[in-house]
Formats: sequence, C-alpha cells, structure tokens
Amino acid sequence: MNTLNKKAFGGLLLLLLAMAALLFVPAGTLDYWQAWTFLAVYFASSLAITLYLMKKDPELLQRRMSGGPTAEKETTQKIIMSFTSLGFIGLLLIPALDHRFGWSHMPPAMALAGDALMVLGWLAIFFVFKENTFSSATIELAPDQRVVSTGPYALVRHPMYAGGLVMLLGIPIALGSWWGLLVIVAMLPALVWRLLDEEKFLARNLPGYVAYQEKVRYRLMPLIW
Repeated sequence: MNTLNKKAFGGLLLLLLAMAALLFVPAGTLDYWQAWTFLAVYFASSLAITLYLMKKDPELLQRRMSGGPTAEKETTQKIIMSFTSLGFIGLLLIPALDHRFGWSHMPPAMALAGDALMVLGWLAIFFVFKENTFSSATIELAPDQRVVSTGPYALVRHPMYAGGLVMLLGIPIALGSWWGLLVIVAMLPALVWRLLDEEKFLARNLPGYVAYQEKVRYRLMPLIW
C-alpha cells in the first residue's frame, strides 16, 4: 500500500473516531441507534468513494486530502471554512444533545430517510468526482486545469455544493433531531459566501470560466438559483 492510500485510510479512521466522540460523549450513552446507523452509512459512502479514487484518480484523492481552514490560501476562505467547520461540529453535537435531553420526537422512518438523503448527496458528489478531476478540497487552480462543462456541470455550476447540501441536510435527520436542522440554516450564509467567492476566483484566474457562467446560468438548483 502506497503512502497516499495509507494517509487516506488513516484520515478516514481519525474522522470516524472524532465523529463518534462528538456523538456519543454529548449523548451520554451508546444506546443511540440513529448515531450507529448514521456512522455506518456515512463511512461506507466515504470509503466507497475513497476506494474509487485510489484506483481511478489518485491525483484527485491527493487534492482532497488537504482541506479545512489551515489548508486555504486566501484569508477570506480561511474565515469561511472556520465557520463551516464549526457548523459541521454543530451538526453532530446538537443532535447528540437533543437525543440526551429528548427535545425532538422523530419517527424512526424519518431518521432512515435522513440516511437515504445522505447517500443521495454522496452519490451526487461521486458523479462530480468522476467528471471533474480538478475538484480540490481548497480553492486553487491546478497547472493544467480547464473548465469542466459536462455531466452535472451542464446543469448547475456548483454540483458538488448541491450534493454536499443534500448530504448535510440528511445528517441531523438521520440522527433523529429536528433541532439540528437549525444548524443547516446557520451554515447557509457561509456556504453561499464560499460559493460566490470561489466564482470570483475562477472568473479571474481560469480561462473560459466567464463564458461558462454565461452558458450555465444556475449555481445550485436549475430554474431557481
């Protein structure tokens, strides 16, 4: 096994442990079936995509290995990613506290629907990775980067954000928490800010991107925005 693959597996394991701690410690119990199901679905999806990238696109896997506030080069993006990272923590912490104190009463079938939403979001992200080898975890340009306008990019300019939002929406539902949805509302301004800032960066630095913006009018949802 090469160094990149070891790093990828190690990163997944550390993320699994961190997310489990954020769920079960605040919940105060291991008797939280929604959390166990969520972790199984989340990491099965993550592992499947990681294995695909290991085999088909190790360069993209390398680009995806470095993310978060410290990996960003622009100050604005460091700020945005700090808020986004805190929001992701909140997506786990609030439902865990909700489970502990019984704030929400969500039917089991609804929690399973949240798991299905997560899978749908991961599937959309997979198709983005399959189409666009330049979809880095940070806002940057590869030396040979070009505009991608096929596949999901023919429908909206930011299909990975669209898929990511569906996946994030599924998290609090999968964890059985209506209150967790408020975290999504709090995260939306930072996500929209990142998207708009990324568009400005690409319009300045990627040849052909302005023409692509004129061709594909919608950012996240066809006929809406």
